[in-house]
Amino acid sequence: MRQDRRKFTTRLGAGLLGMAASPLWAQAPGFPNKVIRIVPFGTGGGPIDGIARVYGDKLQARWSQSVVVDPKPGASGILAADFVAKAAPDGHTVMFTLPLTHVNNHILQPKLPYHPVNDFQPLSMLATGGPMLVARANAPYGNLAEFIDYARKQPKGLTYGTWGTGSTAHLFGELLRRQTGANLIHAAYKAEAAAHNDLFGEVLDFAWANPSTARNQTQGGKMKVLGITGTSRVSTMPNVPTFREQGFNGFDIDSWIGVYAPARTPQPVVEAWATALREITAMPDVAARLTSFGFEPLGNTPAQFTERYKADYPRMAELIKAAGVTAE
Repeated sequence: MRQDRRKFTTRLGAGLLGMAASPLWAQAPGFPNKVIRIVPFGTGGGPIDGIARVYGDKLQARWSQSVVVDPKPGASGILAADFVAKAAPDGHTVMFTLPLTHVNNHILQPKLPYHPVNDFQPLSMLATGGPMLVARANAPYGNLAEFIDYARKQPKGLTYGTWGTGSTAHLFGELLRRQTGANLIHAAYKAEAAAHNDLFGEVLDFAWANPSTARNQTQGGKMKVLGITGTSRVSTMPNVPTFREQGFNGFDIDSWIGVYAPARTPQPVVEAWATALREITAMPDVAARLTSFGFEPLGNTPAQFTERYKADYPRMAELIKAAGVTAE
């Protein structure tokens, strides 16, 4: 695996960075000339679907062209990513996604039907954030230390749900299990909402949630948040401490929302997309919506997205190794 990662990192330097650093032009004559299709990670009604619709409305107004948000859930995002990878490279089909499809899946499943670098053109990393560890509101613990103490005393262990095998939430759950010795049992779901339904129905003992979901369910009195992963607290839930603040190391890897087009998309179209995404992200109402979803707005360039991807890949590989997660 180490040799494969070394080859992959070399590809990143020679391939993806080269594409992102190529000359870009501000105009794309004739683009768009048909319906724009945004394929979001996850199911309809999920956080990424919601964010894709916010951008879709802005893009439709900007380009005077219809925008369709078309989720293709399942298989940890593989179906959606493969659909976009094989779409015509004309800029009319893009993907809004999380690291799972382009980092985690590649490390865990080398025989993917797509290659996360060779088959995609990065457009922009819209925002960063991190999953939260959550429990039912009536759970007998209020922070991570109390949770782990409780978990260690359960002879049958505690079962938790995430939105897919190999997801960042799954990795963090397994890392927590290894670090603490608590018997934490993973259950993979196709969508975050399905896992939470089972949490509230007491099928699961705890779960992971995106910040927007956690905030809404907390305000509704159904959920409590025990800690947030990543490097910092989120502005929408400033009282929730990070794992590091609570004495748990290794959880300070930020997740992100990225937008990709198929590889070989013409550079004028790449720049049209990149410029639009950066400017839309900077709009006060869009930034507020991203924040409401629990993400911190970013809106970087293709080259900056590439550099962040290159930096995140080895860190995620180390997290997967530390968590002991393998493909199922």
